Amino acid sequence: MVNSYIAPRNLYLLMNMKVNKIIAGKLLLSLLVIMVGFTSCSKKGSNKGGSKATGWKINDKKGGFQYASKFKKQATGPGLVMVEGGTFTMGKVQDDVMHDWNNTPNQQHVMSFYMDETEVTNMMYMEYLSWLKTVFPPDQDNYKNIYEGASPDTLVWRNRLGYNETMTENYLRHPAYAEYPVVGVNWIQATEFAKWRTDRVNENILEQQKYLKKDGKVTEMTADKVFSTEAYLSSPSTAKGGDEKLVLKRGAGRGAVKPTKAGANNTGGNSAKNVYAQRTSGLILPEYRLPTEAEWEYAAAADVGQREYNAYKGQKKYPWSGSYTRSGKRQVRGDQLANFKQGKGDYGGIAGWSDDGADITNKVKSYPPNDFGLYDMAGNVAEWVADVYRPIVDDEANDFNYYRGNVYMKNKIGDDGKVELVTPETQRFDTLSNGKIVSRNFPGQIAQVPVDDKETYLRQNFDKSDNRNYRDGDKQSTRYFKFGSSEEGDEKGKLRDDQRMYDSPKHNVSTDSLGNMVKKYDKSNKRTTLVNDDVRVYKGGSWRDRAYWLDPAQRRYFPQDIATDFIGFRCAMSRVGPKADKKKRARN
Repeated sequence: MVNSYIAPRNLYLLMNMKVNKIIAGKLLLSLLVIMVGFTSCSKKGSNKGGSKATGWKINDKKGGFQYASKFKKQATGPGLVMVEGGTFTMGKVQDDVMHDWNNTPNQQHVMSFYMDETEVTNMMYMEYLSWLKTVFPPDQDNYKNIYEGASPDTLVWRNRLGYNETMTENYLRHPAYAEYPVVGVNWIQATEFAKWRTDRVNENILEQQKYLKKDGKVTEMTADKVFSTEAYLSSPSTAKGGDEKLVLKRGAGRGAVKPTKAGANNTGGNSAKNVYAQRTSGLILPEYRLPTEAEWEYAAAADVGQREYNAYKGQKKYPWSGSYTRSGKRQVRGDQLANFKQGKGDYGGIAGWSDDGADITNKVKSYPPNDFGLYDMAGNVAEWVADVYRPIVDDEANDFNYYRGNVYMKNKIGDDGKVELVTPETQRFDTLSNGKIVSRNFPGQIAQVPVDDKETYLRQNFDKSDNRNYRDGDKQSTRYFKFGSSEEGDEKGKLRDDQRMYDSPKHNVSTDSLGNMVKKYDKSNKRTTLVNDDVRVYKGGSWRDRAYWLDPAQRRYFPQDIATDFIGFRCAMSRVGPKADKKKRARN
């Protein structure tokens, strides 16, 4: 009887509790509705999704201001890896037996950038040559020097007392060497390859995003329809010869640009009618180029692997940790960590053991990467960098993104007030000191001229176009040096030989009245140096060098128009936006 009495009472209490919960829930819901109402009213004046400057709607399908408001971050271009910038001691070497005042340590800061994971390979360069041969057929008079001027010098392998004809005939083109670093390329050829690569990568991105006709880069490979990144940005309607079937406009209603493999992190958000891609679209990548000496050395040293909080645990001698060229890991103990000359007559070691796996160069990625994920930053081939060589690095003038070699140019404007494009008739060729003829621009690109007083007047940061010899000790480095005065220079305002800081040989190539090439070799025994504005720095040891040159801080120079069998190159790209993708935290 007791149990039958308690059960209904418990049921009553339980029902009463549920009713109270329902009432409380309804009250809470009412409060939330009221709060949302107040919140929505308060946001009416905040202009959500509109301009913070004017209140206008951004990316209106009807027109107005269009901007890539959903852009996330710069896409990583083909072949590149991210190198987070920072500070480092440039020029600090472990060994300096030369004592040649060439590696004075100085503190520098480098911005974040991208660098090729490996050196440019024979296959990569052969793709460049194939494109040139297709677009600019060598059998046509207007283009006969383009392909030849870009071709590597395969004769660099020859030796007066050595049999190397196998490399002379096979190294560049044979598939057995496809993934080996390209050599026989001078500095000028390397920079031209980087310009070509910039245009081909951006052309592919715009085609994937439907701003260019699908497969047009392959089916329309003719000289009059060459794509140039800068020409497209300047005047999209005239790009690719002005062919509207090849250069497209994006229609309305597309919304944000969908990511692709080439631009996986780019979301444009440009949905207006009839628009071309612009710099503000966030799709077009910065240019491929040679890395600066500071960038290359910073990337090769990879001190990030020696970091403990905000200090270095110790200076590395090589791109890897430790003071030896052999691996200390148990699985591969004793293996060489780079391809270099181990001693006189010893380019690889004893066959079958202790061998670095190469007689000459070696396939890229044959050795472990450094802490930035970059391969062959020591050994295999030395590499061109962008800088003009001078014995010292002037850290008093600059300690941020240091680079010697700036020659500022601007777009050439025609008589009609529009940018002037290069044509087969106005294409410029340079005859190098060794007689090789190279193209310095292609049809379809924007013609360039040096900056003038319109850009330099009353400026404090630069006052002339050519800054290669700024503050290197010669007279023309001074701020108020009068280039065109009657008492200074020749009749054209150029420096006389007795005014030059560096009295280097002056070889000259010209043509006679019949068009025959005349080569004049400077045989003067009064020359005091090989340094001039046309010698470039190259970094890193090669298969021909001893371990001494594997130190990332070591630096040497070579004429920019001469190629060798031990200097190659890799490309870099500046990073736009934040220094790093993720916020770093202390390790502990």
